[in-house]
Amino acid sequence: MLSPQDNQLVTNTDRGTPMGELFRRFWLPVALSEEGAGSDCTPVRVQVLGEKLIAFRDSEGRVGLFDAFCPHRGAPLFFGRNEESGLRCVYHGWKFDVTGACVDLPSAAEGDTFKDKIKAKAYPCVEVAGMVFAYMGPADRQPPFPEFEWAALPAGHTHVSKFRLECNYLQAMEGDYDPSHASFLHSTLQDVRIPNPLDSQWGNRNRLTPLEKPVDPSEPFPFAVGNRRFTSEVQAQSAALEDTPAAVLSIGVRDLGEGRKVAAAGAAWMMPIYCTAGISGRDTYSSNMRIPIDNESLMFYRLRWKYAPIPQRDIDEHRNGEYFYPAMIPGTWTTRDNVHNDYNVDRVAQRNFSYTGIKTFPLQDIAMMENQWGPIADRRQEHLTSMDYMIIKVRRRLLAAAKAMAKGIEPEAPWHPEEYRWHREIVMLENATDEEATAAARAKSGEQRTKPTAQRAAAATTAELAPKPATESAAVAG
Repeated sequence: MLSPQDNQLVTNTDRGTPMGELFRRFWLPVALSEEGAGSDCTPVRVQVLGEKLIAFRDSEGRVGLFDAFCPHRGAPLFFGRNEESGLRCVYHGWKFDVTGACVDLPSAAEGDTFKDKIKAKAYPCVEVAGMVFAYMGPADRQPPFPEFEWAALPAGHTHVSKFRLECNYLQAMEGDYDPSHASFLHSTLQDVRIPNPLDSQWGNRNRLTPLEKPVDPSEPFPFAVGNRRFTSEVQAQSAALEDTPAAVLSIGVRDLGEGRKVAAAGAAWMMPIYCTAGISGRDTYSSNMRIPIDNESLMFYRLRWKYAPIPQRDIDEHRNGEYFYPAMIPGTWTTRDNVHNDYNVDRVAQRNFSYTGIKTFPLQDIAMMENQWGPIADRRQEHLTSMDYMIIKVRRRLLAAAKAMAKGIEPEAPWHPEEYRWHREIVMLENATDEEATAAARAKSGEQRTKPTAQRAAAATTAELAPKPATESAAVAG
């Protein structure tokens, strides 16, 4: 549980609050590139961290992100004229370029000189992987852009969409590193392993605790629990956690018998909202980003990426299959199945096939998140167990960073862009020790790319000596 004071501290991202100022020290996604497609596009309303903003693309294709209201008298810039390399307010004709500089002030005789004193509140932007990222903190604290692996990939290697959730960012994010929920929430009644329409073997490769053994005859609830029960044997296989300047790493290994081991490694979470869990296609990785709209709603950016081009069948499944990505209400970022219609839960499917009766994979999580004691969970009522160890770890990291921010201590994480190269990997090895198995998983998940040059060279030598994986790796679920 959290005290009311700590719960308020960790969930409030408004400007001027410790957590709000912490979030503003990082680059965050604020829109999809497709929302402002084409030069001189229609301005787009954006709300991030409680701030009402306007985004547009100028005549040269550059993205601007402003305060939504003109600095003259607060007129709404959404109705502005986007043309000739800037956005012009239709109330009095004041015009601003993408940096926020006022380049024309025609409605006053002193406009030619007075315009140089006017600047709209604007935030620098970077476009990568179909998303627009913004830095909303102090200009003198602007860090380098994070070195996400997917940020450097060519077109066709990433797929991203977004949708709105009606809850605080924290309770939505915590599901990504909750290790005990998947065996229940995402399973079918016939098989505890998570189904994947794009990879029939995914459930076998991607679980450290697949629980594939027969149901214990003494199990009192063989149908609803069966072999999902977390025994002391299963719990002993829980991953170990490590802190880095910007991440919490999850490292684990399990003995499959007959000389085979499966090891998993990667960043379960990276400051402040980047998670690597999720279901995807074969050899396809995940990045989940939940950005507060305000303290009671968020925008979920759901990115899938691959070193090779993503097959067209995967793209088609993501767009139309309604399993990996939910169907949307046309013209909105609201899911068709949502909190207002109970996600169209199918009780017949729940009795006979699906554990939840909810069709789309992320909506199974979202139904739990949005209805968790309301839009901001009252964590005084919690009763956490040992399997909530990752949730406890990340909360402590966020609270420590926010409390430091309140004392004027700036976060270290934004200045380690290399730390954002981590992703999740599973490797299966034969005739390997636990140490060799975890070393191989760490090397594949990004450790060599995040270390200083000399350390990378030493790690590469170790990795070359490690046994070779018996199967290809893929991203894990969460």
